[in-house]
Amino acid sequence: MPTPSGRSRYNVLGAIDAVSHDFISVCNTSYINSSSVCELLEKISVKHEKDNIPVTVVLDNARYQRCAYVTDRAKELKIELLFLPSYSPNLNIIERLWKWTKKDCLNCKYYSKFSEFVEAINHSLAKTANKENRDALKTHLALNFQLYDNSIYDQV
Repeated sequence: MPTPSGRSRYNVLGAIDAVSHDFISVCNTSYINSSSVCELLEKISVKHEKDNIPVTVVLDNARYQRCAYVTDRAKELKIELLFLPSYSPNLNIIERLWKWTKKDCLNCKYYSKFSEFVEAINHSLAKTANKENRDALKTHLALNFQLYDNSIYDQV
């Protein structure tokens, strides 16, 4: 199978509503950093400004998400940040969307141009707004999480 030469980067920082499965993202071709996270938080805030309900964003422990710049901006936007324990992607439903996206547009597929690669990812993520795909995604994005019995914490 052919492989691309060179290194091009396409980053998608996303958030998915746990109930409605609405998807919001910030994309770039440089790096994800605290500014990117704040941009995503601002998009989330705009989307929910008329809802009058608390907004909680679940994040992993990336340094650019835990910094004072992001936490201060979240407070200004009245968004609660919930940080997951380390090494627990199984608790974050956005990881399930990434898995589905990879399967949908990346697995065993070759794109000769970077622009085709970006278009395929964007097209796949746009499918989250389509009702047919939302029904298919419901099983992937369900709020059921694998828990482990008899963990060391249960014994304390």
